[in-house]
Amino acid sequence: MEVVVTGRHCEVSDRFRSQVDDKLTRLEKYDHRIIRVDVEVSKEPNPRLADQSTRVEITMRSKGPVIRAEAAADENLTALDKAVERLETQLRKAADRRRVHHGTRTPPSLAEALEDLPVTADDADTEDDEVPEHKIGPLTVVGDGPLVVREKAHPATPMPLDQALEEMELVGHDFYLFIDKEDDRPAVVYRRKGYDYGVIKLTQE
Repeated sequence: MEVVVTGRHCEVSDRFRSQVDDKLTRLEKYDHRIIRVDVEVSKEPNPRLADQSTRVEITMRSKGPVIRAEAAADENLTALDKAVERLETQLRKAADRRRVHHGTRTPPSLAEALEDLPVTADDADTEDDEVPEHKIGPLTVVGDGPLVVREKAHPATPMPLDQALEEMELVGHDFYLFIDKEDDRPAVVYRRKGYDYGVIKLTQE
């Protein structure tokens, strides 16, 4: 693992560089794919921000997604400790997800995810009632709606489930739409309780 420490508007001491090496080396236990870590230290000259005068930003590059963490404090070692702690939290969550995916707690299948959904009377009577349809532009709207007012298309590269979970955490969403590399079909991973996740896949009858 290559560690590069740079200073912006400040000089970085050898003692600080040594502290960076020691603290970051401990993080390799969470991910052995780490290739390079960039650590940038910057100084804020404004005296009104004395308690946050030093900012440390850590960018970790590996064979997976890029992970960043930053923190500010009154001196560089304190800011470094805070940034490393935040980075460790992200890496620990990613490691936990990999253990869940490859262990016995495999995310539920489509049938398991949908088995608890209630069947309403409206669902049962749909076939017997005639519901009017009308055209709005290229869309066919059934009854009073819903009307699709926004549509997006994103390029997608097939990826395994564990990578989709990592991507979902990094963007901070509760779900993530992707193409499963295993069977080349659309799928959605979603957050359940705690570190539990579900996955829904589409199949054609």
